[in-house]
Amino acid sequence: MKRTSTISRTTGETSIDLTLDLDGTGQGTIETPVPFLSHMLDLFRRHGLMDLTVQAKGDVEVDDHHTTEDVGIVLGQAIREAVGDKKGIKRYGQAWVPMDDALAHAVVDFSNRPHLEFRVNLPSQKVGTFDTELVYEFMWKLAIEARINLHINVPYGHNTHHIIEAVFKAVARAIDDATQIDPRVTGVPSTKGLL
Repeated sequence: MKRTSTISRTTGETSIDLTLDLDGTGQGTIETPVPFLSHMLDLFRRHGLMDLTVQAKGDVEVDDHHTTEDVGIVLGQAIREAVGDKKGIKRYGQAWVPMDDALAHAVVDFSNRPHLEFRVNLPSQKVGTFDTELVYEFMWKLAIEARINLHINVPYGHNTHHIIEAVFKAVARAIDDATQIDPRVTGVPSTKGLL
């Protein structure tokens, strides 16, 4: 069973083409007009062991908000589509990721009940030209569109770049963990029989 998805989304603000393979090896290319976002997506695919290709264009002459938010939307939709009916998956996943001074913890539940808890203090408002408040926007849209319950906690860290990098890596690894097929799981991993 292939767990892949290809989604294209075009609005008056952005144009995004994204291809995802949950059972990949971390291959792919990332091309967005937001360099820091491209860097984080590159880390996301490599550390989540997902093949991910993103080609995005956006109205960055306004700012990076629409592009960052819309890539989060499309990635969430792709994850939801690729995971399919969720039969046999572990459902829950977590990861602790250190990045020099920072430590991030991400926990995910493929519950079909979207929610984001974002307990992350970002000391700086910018990393280069990137508005750091957009990390929340990205993760919020990812959680909503993937229909996952996502908790992100950073207990400490003082370098904003390191904190965000640890967050993206931890979320990717937690999603990889939760979407793994467990041969002991029959059907959908829920006492309700439906997720």
